[in-house]
Amino acid sequence: MKIGISTASLFLDLNTEDATEFLSKKGVTVSEAFLTAYSEYSADFANMLKKRKGDMEFNSVHSLTTQFEPQLYSKNPRALEDAYKALDMVLTAGQIIGAKNYTFHGFARIKKAPITINYDVCADFTQKIIDRCSSKGISLAYENVHWCYYNYIGFFRELKKRCPLLKGTLDIKQARQSEVDYRDFLSEMASDIVTVHISDIDKNGKMCLPGFGTFNFDELFSRLYDVGFNGAVLTEAYRADYVDREELFTSLDIIKEKASKYYKV
Repeated sequence: MKIGISTASLFLDLNTEDATEFLSKKGVTVSEAFLTAYSEYSADFANMLKKRKGDMEFNSVHSLTTQFEPQLYSKNPRALEDAYKALDMVLTAGQIIGAKNYTFHGFARIKKAPITINYDVCADFTQKIIDRCSSKGISLAYENVHWCYYNYIGFFRELKKRCPLLKGTLDIKQARQSEVDYRDFLSEMASDIVTVHISDIDKNGKMCLPGFGTFNFDELFSRLYDVGFNGAVLTEAYRADYVDREELFTSLDIIKEKASKYYKV
């Protein structure tokens, strides 16, 4: 198991390439590349990231969801074709930087009307995405996200029945925003979890860096250990969650100490 910090934690503070170099030079050993614009999906950009990441490993690649991911479920052939072009670029970028997982949000629940999911149809689309990922040596890891398809218990389970190669990304803050206990998402994805996004919350309900609030990380690592998790636990914070960048590394040390009770870190 590895513990690190996603470049998303520096979004709107440092550009992706600068965040990558910054984290690497600070001794972070594992990260997630959060690609924030179409220009960052190119092979040229990925090769630049590869140089600037130094010895730091990219566990996963993560795109900006609304740019194309919902259209991967489109019945409009042109929209679907364009979405796959963007997906192929992201996967090629992920392959270049050595990412083994694609953190995926999928379809966005933008409309307020209730959505009834036909799991057979959804799985058919998802399997095609998985196949595209697999061709690049990358696993598709569906993330629980409060404003997307996977914001309730049961979605992952139904897809997994139909898509055996599906993996999962557990996000603590997104579980909270979905008003679902993260333990339930953890239990549902279980041994298929490859990435965990961590955050924290203080006594007043404000988000903060991991280890600076009230979240029980001892229990989290215990539960991850019990399901056989051996992926990457990554801080994914908002820029408003801290004042000074150095706080990220104080937080990282706290989390490593807590994880050391269950894992060699």
